[in-house]
Amino acid sequence: MSPFSSIAARRLLLAVTASAALLGGCANMNETQRGTAIGAGVGAVTGGVIGHGRGAVIGAGVGALGGYAWSRYMEGKRQQMQQATAGTGVEVSQTPDNQLKLHIPNDISFDTNRADLQPRLRPILDQFAQGLGQQPGTEVFIVGHADASGTDAINNPLSLARANSVRDYLVSRGVDGRIIGTEGRGSREPVASNDSATGRAQNRRVEIFLAERASVAAAPAPAPAPAAPPAFSTPVGQPVR
Repeated sequence: MSPFSSIAARRLLLAVTASAALLGGCANMNETQRGTAIGAGVGAVTGGVIGHGRGAVIGAGVGALGGYAWSRYMEGKRQQMQQATAGTGVEVSQTPDNQLKLHIPNDISFDTNRADLQPRLRPILDQFAQGLGQQPGTEVFIVGHADASGTDAINNPLSLARANSVRDYLVSRGVDGRIIGTEGRGSREPVASNDSATGRAQNRRVEIFLAERASVAAAPAPAPAPAAPPAFSTPVGQPVR
């Protein structure tokens, strides 16, 4: 191992150790604090990998500022989506940084080389859209993927068009388009081998992420409006007997 690699490895070990310490202290934290700590831990590890250890502190700071909360709303949404997608092949999960992830396979989302939604996907998106307009601090991110059977010139715009189709449908169901981000990643992130038809089908997919900012989830409830002054039956200017 070269001296540079040895130093980078030690720095990365420090980043992972710091992350473990953060996560180890989560037992006595509330939901919001856990989300922030996990965000800091994930940021520290990521920073350590990318910056050869130097980015660990920066990553931890970014993770803490951008932490997500797994609130009662998020847990209720997870349960709602698990019921709505039962038997469809859609995978519903909680990510390590407290995002709700929907992994939607190609066979219920889009036809080959098409970006228009299949009818089977629409009821799932209807359930997903419910209540998002009333929940502050939520963010939606949609990622489209393709297999490697075509060129990047075809796959990249196709995967983005699929993500945008999901976004447009959610907007048509009342979700604020300003909270939705989209990205097309072409064939760059396969989950299976592209050497078989089965693997290519698994790689053609859409992923939807829902997150709630920890800072918003931790915000105190607004104070109740002051009570109206009591009404008096005695006319103004007349003595009270």
